[in-house]
Amino acid sequence: MNNRLIAHLIGKILMVESIFMVPALIVSFIYREDETLVFLASIGATLIVGFLMSRIKIKKKKLSARDGMLIVSFSWILISVFGALPAYLSGSIPHFIDALFESISGFTTTGSTILTDVEVLPKSILFWRSLTHWFGGMGVLVFSLLLLPSMNGQTLQIMRAESPGPSTSKLVPKIKDIAKILYSIYAVMTAVVIVALMLAGMPLYDSIIHAVGAAGTGGFSCKNLSVAYYESTTIDVILSIAMLAFGINFSLYFMALTGKWKEIWKNEELRAFLACVAGAVFFITLDIIKQTGGILPALRYSLFQVATIVSTTGYATADFNLWPTFSKMILLALMFVGSCAGSTAGGLKQIRLVIMGKALSRSARQVSHPRSVISIKTEGKTLDNNIVMSIGIFCVLYVILIGGAALLVSLDNYDIETSFTAVLATVSNIGPGIGFVGPMGNFSIFSDFSKLVLSFCMLAGRLEIFPLLVLFQRTTWKKA
Repeated sequence: MNNRLIAHLIGKILMVESIFMVPALIVSFIYREDETLVFLASIGATLIVGFLMSRIKIKKKKLSARDGMLIVSFSWILISVFGALPAYLSGSIPHFIDALFESISGFTTTGSTILTDVEVLPKSILFWRSLTHWFGGMGVLVFSLLLLPSMNGQTLQIMRAESPGPSTSKLVPKIKDIAKILYSIYAVMTAVVIVALMLAGMPLYDSIIHAVGAAGTGGFSCKNLSVAYYESTTIDVILSIAMLAFGINFSLYFMALTGKWKEIWKNEELRAFLACVAGAVFFITLDIIKQTGGILPALRYSLFQVATIVSTTGYATADFNLWPTFSKMILLALMFVGSCAGSTAGGLKQIRLVIMGKALSRSARQVSHPRSVISIKTEGKTLDNNIVMSIGIFCVLYVILIGGAALLVSLDNYDIETSFTAVLATVSNIGPGIGFVGPMGNFSIFSDFSKLVLSFCMLAGRLEIFPLLVLFQRTTWKKA
């Protein structure tokens, strides 16, 4: 384990985080808030710690895959700790575990909250809270690759460990160029959403808050009623399209820019994603027609809730706790599924389910034809059995994590619906669950212990489990 290089790079990442707090500082200046000093202190503390760590002398410049995972794990933990400082120091969230929960929820683009009244908070605090979505959506470390040329030699291991994004073979040879492409597409799409929301009548500040939430598929709002506050069909449609768009693999947008339309349509994950969305919207619309008073309102609410759940964003225009059980079961299934790999969304990811479906089909055929050799293909390419097995292992770990965490959270003695969906919502980085943690509820009801468990779930879900598992392996801490 290359301790010195790990600490050196984490220090540089903390310095990047301090720079990313500056826009919130500017917001505090614009609105003449007392939080100006709070942000100066938070930026200073983050910058000083990061600078001191970055000054550690490096003896070896080579990183192993394990080192990359350790950098990712420790970086995400530390950026969340320092990211909690503005809310904690300002007194907006006076309990540090609550502030840490909110910070982790922001960076992991989960959107679960312990706040009961966000509208009383300073605009700069809410701005930083939402900006963490955008920072964490595409990947904190991926963003750092753009600003830290000294990381060039270590970027591959770091990017592999952090980003659930597209493989390098689908874009361009150089890792740093990949980061530029990803964030350029990400920034342009976010800007388009901001402009669209403003044209629909949403104020500039609110438009930025909700656009970065949709882009990072996070879901923090500046209104207690979330998007329902605006009572606008146009805004609902804009955000529905935006959330679904950010739930699609970003490599497909690069293909579109290079004119590879046939390859886009052949993408099995995209077709599965669109079919999943269309099917869910259709059945929920039929199920809630009587409750909403007509097919158009039913279509509006079902489209928005399907988009916000399948993209793991977590905005709300309706309290789906009050919907029929059939509709809630569809939304519960979508919480597991999530969107596409290579997007800013969470969940199991559509491509894993596509491959596991093919693996089950192969197993069924081999029962009746035991001597047959049946390969699994996706997009015309044969998958190695090791890849299929690793996907299967991930799915099993995903279920085990949800089951184990739900058991721990159940110690708070809330109903099964609340306890289970709270864990599912945090592991899948969705935000709201069902029951007391539904779209009109929050996570303040849980004990500090449960909040720490759920915080771990958010990190594990965002980093797709394996980087955090490295921390618990005895061999990680043994000298070679």
